[in-house]
Amino acid sequence: METPYHNNSVRLLIYKNMSAPISKKEFIKMLANRMETNEKEASQWLEGTIDTFYDVFHQGRGVTLTGFGGFYLQPKRDSCAFKFNPSQKLRKLLGWSSSHKG
Repeated sequence: METPYHNNSVRLLIYKNMSAPISKKEFIKMLANRMETNEKEASQWLEGTIDTFYDVFHQGRGVTLTGFGGFYLQPKRDSCAFKFNPSQKLRKLLGWSSSHKG
């Protein structure tokens, strides 16, 4: 089934808007709407998620969210680099992959 994400004009719109990120407050509004809840509860879920990411990274581990991608820290000489490995679905959305069929 074709989704709007397969459309090249949608892909172009995505690239064009990458330089205009949304604020945390706007993201929380969108999340609350998606979860059919209020902004306070959505904010608590987001803060809990962010805190859990920090806890996992502090343990030296990474996080993989199937369908979205993996987050991890890559050790360097005197520091580390934050890395994100996008899922095939996200790569398809951005036009980076032709193997995702979903």
